[in-house]
Order: sequence, then structure tokens, then C-alpha cells
Amino acid sequence: MLQISLNMTKAVLERCRTRKLLSTWSPLANAFNAPPAKRINFARNDVGLFRMQELRSADGFYLLRENVENSTQELIAEAISSQRQRKMVDIFDELSDSLCKVADLAEFVRIAHPKNKYMQAAEEACINICGVVESLNTHKPLYQALSRVVHEGDMMPTSEVDQHVAKLFLFDFEQCGIHLPEQERLRVVRLNDYILQLGQKFMNGAAQPTVLPRSAVPENIRHYFPTSGDNIIITGLCTNAANVQMREAAYRFYLQPSDSQEELLKDLLMCRNELARSCGFATYAHRALNGSTMETPELVREFIDELSEQLRPRADADFTLMTQMKRKESGQPRALVEIWDTPYFTTQLKRQSLEEQANEFLPYFSLGGCMQGLDNLLHSLYGVRLQTAEMEPGESWHNDIYKLAVVHDDEGLLGYIYCDFFERNGKPNQDCHFTIQGGKRLADGSYQLPIVVVMLGLSPPRWTGPTLLSPARLDNLFHEMGHAMHSMLARTEHQHVTGTRCATDFAEVPSVLMEYFASDPRVLRTFARHYQTHQPISEDMLQRLCASKHLFAASETQLQVFYSALDQVYHGDMALQGASTTETLREVQQRYYGLPYVEHTAWQLRFSHLVGYGAKYYAYLISKTIASWIWQTYFEANPFNRQAGEKYRAEILAHGGAVPSRKLVANFLQREVTPRVLADSLIHEIDMDESKIKELIISRN
Repeated sequence: MLQISLNMTKAVLERCRTRKLLSTWSPLANAFNAPPAKRINFARNDVGLFRMQELRSADGFYLLRENVENSTQELIAEAISSQRQRKMVDIFDELSDSLCKVADLAEFVRIAHPKNKYMQAAEEACINICGVVESLNTHKPLYQALSRVVHEGDMMPTSEVDQHVAKLFLFDFEQCGIHLPEQERLRVVRLNDYILQLGQKFMNGAAQPTVLPRSAVPENIRHYFPTSGDNIIITGLCTNAANVQMREAAYRFYLQPSDSQEELLKDLLMCRNELARSCGFATYAHRALNGSTMETPELVREFIDELSEQLRPRADADFTLMTQMKRKESGQPRALVEIWDTPYFTTQLKRQSLEEQANEFLPYFSLGGCMQGLDNLLHSLYGVRLQTAEMEPGESWHNDIYKLAVVHDDEGLLGYIYCDFFERNGKPNQDCHFTIQGGKRLADGSYQLPIVVVMLGLSPPRWTGPTLLSPARLDNLFHEMGHAMHSMLARTEHQHVTGTRCATDFAEVPSVLMEYFASDPRVLRTFARHYQTHQPISEDMLQRLCASKHLFAASETQLQVFYSALDQVYHGDMALQGASTTETLREVQQRYYGLPYVEHTAWQLRFSHLVGYGAKYYAYLISKTIASWIWQTYFEANPFNRQAGEKYRAEILAHGGAVPSRKLVANFLQREVTPRVLADSLIHEIDMDESKIKELIISRN
């Protein structure tokens, strides 16, 4: 009996000690380390979704639609009036703002709200807004009024930013062919519709499993795959499978050619090319890159070629090491690494050379701890704090949402971030950032505060412990919060170009830059502590964690170069392409990737990014390169440098898309943005990381 009492006393003391240690977390950390408080409405009025009174019920979407339709007609009348009293760009931005407030909100609710009634009402609102936009795209007097202002100047004084934003509005207008003769315009409309249908069909086909008769799969690996009657179902690539035959079989079977997918892709590329030429562009790539950081496909190709040349010997060294690992593991002295092996051996190197154990880092990255780390970093760089805000009745779409107020030490409230971090039935399995309301300067001089949602797919916290993040999840959190802070820290005159509403190949720069902070030992030391004992992560674990993120960086970057080159070729001169998309793939892979094409496969027919990022897949590579350049120039020496942070905000983040991104980057880095300079920056990073990894591995042996 005495022993039991002693054990119970020890357990109570341990729980008290743990509670005492945990109390040293900040209020922000404690909030995110506990399940969101259940909100019970004791007679307080429902404020409506996102504090919009119209959305106290799903029927409010009908009122929002009616309001935006009325305001659209009023703004059209003002824009085409000879008695106009405002700058044309201000009228168009108000028109854009009123439409986006409903369209962006409805798009989010359509995919994230758990109640069907809200989802259906939101979907109907999306369709309705699309109809309003279609009517605007055919409104010749409205187009002509804007075109006159862009080409001849406004009757009101305008700034350089006003003129740039007006040109963006005009370009958007002309994408629908409104400037063309009527027959040509109708053809452009039909092509746009057909392209949309082709893209949806291609994406659907790309996600379908491969179904094979049992006899087509070697008997010794059939048991690795699910079955349906006499068929074997291949649902993916099995890249981390330990069995090499399974990896190879999954690759060959899952990526088998498909006549229907090939036809859809060829039709999609052909229609895009015809659309571009109808609108006055040489190729679809020229149309897609108009107004981008890189500006033309020629510059993109020059960057890809420059980077490819410098990467090849470095990537070859990666593949040589993988080959050695495969020979040692298989016992076959002539074995060669294949394209289906690379993810597997990257994981193996982490385990063998860096002694990384599954889930060993998890206890040191509680969600609350990570949010506290983010808060401290943002305050160091920008003087900004993340403060938990009380959620009013009816304000959120689920009871597991956190609300953050972003508050500047001097400027006060900058905006709100709603954190939809936890997985639930029906919620999309994706990490992303949604703009609900864009920031803009209002007529009375005040500022319309930005409102965004950050969506993740984390396991929810339990009463037994907080949500714990893997290193990859930590990177995703910092990445998506990078998008959110781009929206929060922007202070643009026009919402059409606020925050992430900028060139596609620049929009990822702030979010990718945040991943550099998430991979820096000095930053991680500020918050990587065991969620129970509060002990900091060991220096050895910290160094291994940071090194593991850069293993085989050259070959991984080469793969992204290959993907980007393929996308550019597909959307370039049709006369230079092969008889089939697979023939084109083979030629591009031979030139840009260090591992050979696998006969009788058609990887491109699963490449769904060709739909959403047509001619723009290179954007992530460019964004990473620019982020690397910014990191090396301003933050590598000191990731908490307030002077650098303030300069970055003032010269990059504050402008959103109001200034051409190429000009922003050149001014900020005080150097012309050339393909050679960009490639050199990324290669320098790869070489430095490789050197650090080698030093760490040598020190451990």
C-alpha cells in the first residue's frame, strides 16, 4: 500500500513539474497546444461567417450576389460616364474588390465549409459571379473607356502605380478577345471553354489508378498491390518501398501510356497555342509569361539552360552515390540507380549517414511551440506580433478554427489570419492560403484590412498532448504563413495587386524565403523544445535535421529543371515538338535529366500541373532562386536582422503586385536580374549545403 502511495505521489509531482515547465510557453503557444475552446453562445447575437452579417445563414449568399450585381452596374455606369469624377483605375479596382469579396469568399466556403447548405449556396454564388465576369468581358463600352485611359492618359492625375495597374486590368480584359473582331472574339470564347473542359478531363484521367489483369504483374510482387477480382490496382508510384521490384513495377505500370490521355493533352496544347495566336502572341508561353518576373520564354529558357549546365556534374555525383548505395544494398556490382530509386535512397541516406530515426524530431515541434517561434521571428524582423483573438458566435465555419490578429508595434492592427489547421471529414487534403478580403486604401484614407485563411491538414491536438509537427510539416507551416504575411504586410493602394496578387513567378518568393528561416539552426533553437520536458533539442539533432533537408539537392533541382523545360517546350513552338507528347518528353529528358527515359512509359500523362501551371511550372524554381538570393544577401548572416526585415518589407512585401516584380527584385538586390546571376545564386547555395553535409557526415564517422 505504501509503495502504491509513493508511486502515485511521484506521478502527481511529475505532472505538476511538467505543468510548471509548460507554463513557460507563451499564451500563443499554450492556445495552439490545446484543442480550440468550444464556444457556447449565451444570448450573444450571431455575427455571421467572417463577421459578415449577411452570412448568419447560407441564404446570405443570395443577398451578397444581389448586392454585387447592383454595385457592378453602378460602377460600369460611372466608368463610361463623360461626367466621371474619379480615376478610372480606382473605379476598376472597386469593381474588382466587390467581385473578389464575394468570389474569393464563396470559393473558400465551397470547398471548406462542413455544411452542405453553405457549400451549395457558395457554389451557386461562384457560378453567378462567373456570369457577371463574363458579361463584363463582353462589355465593349467599358473596355473602350479603359483602353482610352491606358493609351491616351486619364483626365485625372495618375501615378506610375496607377498606370501599371490599369494596364493589368486591360490585359485581363483582352485575354477574352474583346479587342478582336466579333467572329474572332467568339472563337476565343469557345477556345477558352474547350480548354477548361479538356483540362478537367485530363486532370481526372491523371488521377485514375492503373488496372491490370493479375497475369500482367509478376507473381512474386502481386501481394504488394490491392486487388479487385482478377485485377491488380496500381494507385501510385510506391517510391519509398524497400523492394526494388515493387518500385520498378509500380513505376512501369502506373505510368503506362494512355491513348485517351495523350489525345486530351495534345488537344489541350494545340488549343492553347491557337488561343495565344488569336490574341496576338507567338506561343502560349509568350501569353502566359506576359508581365512575369522573367517576362519572356526566351529568358526562361536561358535560365533553364544555364542552370542545367552547372547542375549536371553535381547531379551526376548524386546519382553515382545512389548507385553505390544500390549496389551495396542489392549485392549486385553492376546495378544502376534508376528513376524510380531516387526518393528511396534519399530516405536511406538520411537514416544511414545522419542516423535519422522515424519521428525522432516530433516531440520538439509542438504546434504551439512552432507558432511561438513564428511570432518571435516576425517580431524580430518586422515588429509584428501574432495575437489570439476571440471568435464571435457564428464567425467560423468549424469549432476547431483559431483566429489571429496581426498587430504591429507602431502601426497597430494589420489584419486577421484564420487558422484552419486540422484534418476533418470532407476537408481538402492540401496546405494552402486563401485571401478572403484584400487590403486597399479606402476613399476616406483608412485601410481595408486583409483577411486570409491558412489551411493545413494536421492531426488535431488531444487532451493527452498537443499536435506535433514533422520537419516537413514545419516547413509547410512556415511556407503558408509566408503567404499570409505577404498579405498582412502589403500596403497597396489597390486590392487588385495586394499581397500575393502578383506575378506567378514571384508569388512564392515570400513563402519559400520563410522555409529558409525554418531550416536555420539559429531560428530553430528559439523554439525547438520537448513538449513534455521543455528541454531544448540537442545540437546534434539540430544539425542532422537541417542537413537532412539538403540531401541530393543537385539531383532534385535537376528534376525540377527537367519538369520546367518540358512545360516550356510543350507550350512553345508547336513545330518543334515531336509526333507525340511522349516523343517530346524523351528528347527533353535526354537533354535536361541525368537518368534515362524508361521505355513504354508516359509520365507526362500524369503531370496534372500542366493544367493549372501551363507554361508557368518554372515559377517555383525562379521563386526559390530569388528567395535564395535574398536570403544570402540579407538574412544568412543574421536571420533576426530588424534592419534587413524592415527593408524587405518596405521594398518587396509592401508593394504586392503594384510594381513589376522584376523591377522590385533588381532594386532590392541592387543588381540586374539575369539568367546567369539567378543560376549562380542557386548553385552557390547547393555547393555550400553540400559542403556542410560532408563536414557533418565526416564528423560523425
